[in-house]
Amino acid sequence: MIVRDIVKMKGSTIFSIGPGGPVSEALAVMVKNDIGSLVVLDGDKLAGMLTFREVLKALDARKGDLAGLRVADVMIASPACGGPEDSLESLREIMNKGHIRYLPVKEGDRLLGVISFHDVANAVIKEIAFQNRLLKSYIKNWPEEESAK
Repeated sequence: MIVRDIVKMKGSTIFSIGPGGPVSEALAVMVKNDIGSLVVLDGDKLAGMLTFREVLKALDARKGDLAGLRVADVMIASPACGGPEDSLESLREIMNKGHIRYLPVKEGDRLLGVISFHDVANAVIKEIAFQNRLLKSYIKNWPEEESAK
């Protein structure tokens, strides 16, 4: 399984906000859509990622006050990205090594979607279930050796 397969399973909906948008608005979009991240787009170009982790850090640093805080002030600028042909294994490695929960997927400069760690876990489960079915089928249909006859 490759990243393109995960993006297809998940769908191509991308929730985004501009870097000049208020963090309070970004938080409202995340809560309303039950998502943990927003892509930060400057025009049609990926400028960064905003996740609940950055929002919580900002809330803590500002003693709960988000007034006047802009997305650009707290976003992850130049986030790590995956490519559509990346393997599931390489994706897991990138996400685990960098403690990344949400990874943008780009093909060249075009943003294809965002994959969450949850999406990766689901893909791993599906891949293992498929391999398990193949192995069971192989074992069930195991060829008998000539000497056993």
